[in-house]
Amino acid sequence: MPHLVIEYTDNLDPSADIPGLLSKSNRVLAAAQSDTGPVFPIGGIRSRAIKLTQYCVADGSADDAFVHATLRIAQGRPARVRKEIGHALFEMISAHFAPLYRERYLALSLEVAEFGEDGTFKLNNIHARYTPR
Repeated sequence: MPHLVIEYTDNLDPSADIPGLLSKSNRVLAAAQSDTGPVFPIGGIRSRAIKLTQYCVADGSADDAFVHATLRIAQGRPARVRKEIGHALFEMISAHFAPLYRERYLALSLEVAEFGEDGTFKLNNIHARYTPR
């Protein structure tokens, strides 16, 4: 159940191609593999973006921009797997924004965090579509 939330400053529109970024993000998450197979069930992958209209970057004197992604995953995956997924996702995000990064001041960041199982409630019938019959 990876949930990816991407916050980005509105001064990146329209050149940020956020729909393309979300699509690429899901492909990276769906392709993640561990020693035992896929890291995430494809039916549990969620990506969304939040455009920020109120923000202040640095001292607020320039038209600086930022993108911050938070990937929240279920507990229990080894640190090595979490690090590999974070690296693959951040590498894709960096490549996606490379043209803008060369043109303007831009900060990119990614945090990988785990959901606490005792406070997580789920109901999802999407998994059935990806389960062989």
